[in-house]
Amino acid sequence: MLNKTTILILLLTVNIFPMLPQRQLSKTWIADLGNGNYQNPILYADYSDPDVCRVGDDYYMTASSFNCVPGLPILHSRDMVNWQLINHALQRLTPDALFSSPMHGNGVWAPSIRYHNGEFYIYYGDPDFGIYMLKTADPRGKWSDPVLVKAGKGLIDSTPLWDDDGKAYLVYAYAGSRAGIKSVLNIAEMNEEGTKVITPGRIVYDGHEADPTIEGPKFYKRNGYYYIFAPAGGVATGWQTVLRSKSVYGPYDRKVVLAQGNTEVNGPHQGAWVDTPDGEHWFYHFQDVGPFGRIVHLQPMVWKNDWPVIGLDRDNDGCGEPVKTYRKPKINGSFPIATPAESDSFEAGEPGLQWQWHANPMDWWYFADAKSKKLHLYSVPISENYLNLWNTPNLLLQKFPSNEFTATVKLTFLPSAAISGERTGLVVMGMDYGLLSLEKTNEGFILSQNECINADKGSKEAVNESVALNESSLYLRVKVTPDAKCLFSYSKDGNTYSVLGKLFQAREGKWIGAKVGVFCTRPVSNNDGGMVSLDWFTME
Repeated sequence: MLNKTTILILLLTVNIFPMLPQRQLSKTWIADLGNGNYQNPILYADYSDPDVCRVGDDYYMTASSFNCVPGLPILHSRDMVNWQLINHALQRLTPDALFSSPMHGNGVWAPSIRYHNGEFYIYYGDPDFGIYMLKTADPRGKWSDPVLVKAGKGLIDSTPLWDDDGKAYLVYAYAGSRAGIKSVLNIAEMNEEGTKVITPGRIVYDGHEADPTIEGPKFYKRNGYYYIFAPAGGVATGWQTVLRSKSVYGPYDRKVVLAQGNTEVNGPHQGAWVDTPDGEHWFYHFQDVGPFGRIVHLQPMVWKNDWPVIGLDRDNDGCGEPVKTYRKPKINGSFPIATPAESDSFEAGEPGLQWQWHANPMDWWYFADAKSKKLHLYSVPISENYLNLWNTPNLLLQKFPSNEFTATVKLTFLPSAAISGERTGLVVMGMDYGLLSLEKTNEGFILSQNECINADKGSKEAVNESVALNESSLYLRVKVTPDAKCLFSYSKDGNTYSVLGKLFQAREGKWIGAKVGVFCTRPVSNNDGGMVSLDWFTME
C-alpha cells in the first residue's frame, strides 16, 4: 500500500505532467517512502537477475529478458532507489530467424553490466549458443551488435573483470540442461578488448556439496582479493555465497553472506554489489514471487575482515537477512521520486519502453500514429499449426507492475470485411493465460472471456462466457489481486463495467513473470487484414 505522503507526491506529479507518460509515477508501487526511507522491493516487477554498475553519480541496471524483444532493459537511477527505464540494449535476438518465433525461456540469461575505458559493456549467456558481449559509449543510445565471446552449449551467467595489470577475465556458469553439468564456476582469460576468450576455461569452484546449483557469478576485486559473488541453492530457496582468493584461479574460500532467515523474502540472491561515491556499500538481488516474477530488492552491505555482510546480521554470525524498510543510501543532492513507465497514451510516436514482443517483430506489425495519437496493431496471420497464443509472436506485453493493479485499455477493433475470425483483446499471459477476446464472426462481434490452462503444453482455449455486441469500440479491463487472481470486465462508455467470465489464476511464464497486454490476429494468410486501434493503456 502507498502511504499518504507518497500518494500526495504521485498526484502532484500526475497533474503537473499529464501528457508525459514516461515521467508519470507508478500508481501501483513506489519504493521511495518520501521520508528518507525506502521499502523493498525496489522494483515490484520482473527484472530478473539484476546487475548494476555505478559511473560517477549515476547508476545503471540491466536484467534478464529471455525471449522478450527488445531485450536487455537499461534502467537509470541517481539515488539507487528511484529507477527509470531509459533504453534496451538489444533490439533483436540473434540468430534472427530462430527468434522470430517465441523461444520461451531461451535467449538472454543473467547479464552483467560494467563500465571500462569510457564504455559500457554487457555480457550475457545464451544457453544454446554461448556468451555474447555488446557495448556503447552512451547507455541511452545505440548499442553495438552482440559479439560471440565464447561459443558453447550451456555457457551462462557471465561477468568480466579487467585486472590491474590490464588482463581481462570472464567468469561464467553452466546450465545443466544443455551442458550436462551444473554447480561449477569457470574462469577464462579474454583479450584486452573483451571480445574473445583466449584461454580454455578453468573450473575454480565446485559447489555440488556445499552450494548446489551455484550460478550467476559476479566478479570483483578489492584490497588485493578476488571476489566471486554467486547465488546457490535454487531460485526460490537459495542463499548468497561469496568466494574469496588472492589469485584469479583460486583456491577460493567460501562464506554465505545473505539468507532468508526469519523473513518472508525467499531465495535472496543473484545481484550486484555497488558502492557510492561516499564509500557506502549496497547489494541488489531478486526474489522469485511466482506469477509476479523476480522482483528487485536493495540491501545494505558492510565489510568485516574483508568479507561482505549483506542485510541485517542480527546474530553477528556474518550472514545477514533481508530488510523490508531501511534508510535510503546517502547520496549528494536531492532527486525526485521516479518509477519505470507503466501506462501509455501512445502520444510519443512509438510504444513506450515498457512494451515487449514475444519474439523478434516484423516492421509492419504496428503503426504508432503520431497524428491521431493512437497505436494501431495490424492483424497478423496465425501459424498453420496454431494451438493457442503461447506460440504467437505478435503479443505486445508488459510486466506486472506490482502485486495489485488494474489494467485498462481503450480500443477500437477495425477488422477486414472480407475475413471472419479476426480477433483482438486484452490478455494476461503465462504458461496458463486468460483473456478478453473480441472476435469478428459472420454473425457480428463476440466478446468472450477465455482461458487456456497449460498453454505451454498445447492446450486449447476454453470459453467461460461470451456476449454478442454491436460495438467494436470498447474498454477492456483486468483487475489483479495479491494472490494473482484476475477478474476481467468490459465497458461501452468507460464508466460502467460489466464482469465477464470467471476468476482466472495467473501463472508465470518460462523463467519470467506473467505479463499483460494486447494482440491482434487473423486466421488466414491472405495479403491484408484489419487492425485494432489503441487509444491508451493504463495501470492503476
